[in-house]
Amino acid sequence: MQKLKISVLAAGICLLSLAVASPAMAADGAAVYQVKCLACHGTDAKTSIMPLYPKLAGQNEEYLLNQLKAFKGAKRLSGQGAVMMGITGALSDEDMAAVAKWISEQPGF
Repeated sequence: MQKLKISVLAAGICLLSLAVASPAMAADGAAVYQVKCLACHGTDAKTSIMPLYPKLAGQNEEYLLNQLKAFKGAKRLSGQGAVMMGITGALSDEDMAAVAKWISEQPGF
C-alpha cells in the first residue's frame, strides 16, 4: 500500500510539471529538462525520486530521442508510460531533440 501511495504521489508531481510549463518553450535542452523532467529524474538526470525511474544522464542521444518520441506517440506504454505520454505530449520535436542532447551530455552514473 505504501508503494502505491508513493507511486501516485510521484506521478502527481510529474503531472504537475505539465501545469507549470509554458506552451512556447524555446528548444533549450536544459530549460526543457528543468520544467518537464527534473521533478522525477532529479536535477542531475541521475538522482531519480523513485528507484524504478531510470537514470538518464549520459544515455545515448539517439536512444533518448527515440524513447521520447515513442512515449509521445503512445507506442511505449509500459511502466510510467501513461505519465510520460502526458509529459511529452506538450513537447515539440525541437524540444525533444534539445532535451535528449542535453541529457546525453551530462556525466553518466
